[in-house]
Amino acid sequence: MELRTAVSPKDVKHYTTDRLREEFLIQNLFTPDEIKLIYSHIDRIITGAATPVNKVLKLTAGDELRAEYFLQRREMGVINIGGDGMITIDGKEYKVAHKQGMYIGKGAKDITFASKNPEQPAKFYLNSAPAHMTYPTVLIKPEGTPEDGVVIVKDENKVELGSLEEANHRTICKYILPGQVESCQLEMGMTKLEPGSVWNTMPCHTHDRRMEVYLYFDIPEDAFVMHFMGEPTETRHIVMRNEEAVISPSWSIHSGCGSQAYTFIWGMVGENQDFDDMDGIENQELK
Repeated sequence: MELRTAVSPKDVKHYTTDRLREEFLIQNLFTPDEIKLIYSHIDRIITGAATPVNKVLKLTAGDELRAEYFLQRREMGVINIGGDGMITIDGKEYKVAHKQGMYIGKGAKDITFASKNPEQPAKFYLNSAPAHMTYPTVLIKPEGTPEDGVVIVKDENKVELGSLEEANHRTICKYILPGQVESCQLEMGMTKLEPGSVWNTMPCHTHDRRMEVYLYFDIPEDAFVMHFMGEPTETRHIVMRNEEAVISPSWSIHSGCGSQAYTFIWGMVGENQDFDDMDGIENQELK
């Protein structure tokens, strides 16, 4: 497990490109037959991925958590961006298809990840946060028929925003949030940009009560996303490639502009779960 420390905006304004990438960019997440984890001191979020190909991968706490098992004091959200896979939790197997997700509550001990077909392996993207109580573990599907242990994303949590004229026509699909999938503090979802649109989260905002991590994917090899961060009057950028993630502190804006349309997963951790609790930034204020 890799450790990342918290950073001050007063320091970040002096960072070089390399230093900025070293602190905030997360690369090489989806390594075949490995679980990769990055522990950030910013709200104690863990960002990671499990990519089972020929092996069944078991999630362990490692020395860093000083815990008997990974979710002894934590909760976790998972979204699969690869082929069909299986997550087994304390002996119960869940089939998790492409762009389906899971919320796994505190106290789950034995967690493994597997792929249905090694030729099309699952790619399980993970966000985990400290938790003070246990909420039910559920499989999350963007659409389908409700059944026991399965939550279908509500129509009101599939939000279409923006326009082609503003180059930000997009659909936000909210997976984990109050009123749909309960959690202690973790929220997760996915935003897909329509062809011809390239801007996300614009006009931009900050939210002092929670931090965020973005995973950008569905980006062709020769394309990229310019992820913008920093204080509104001290903006910086990081060039993002396919299946790379970026840590966004609560004091930072978090917007992106791609060379073409893309998709990203957002995960938020903090003391406030009100999705609309944000401080908007007027375009005229950005520097």
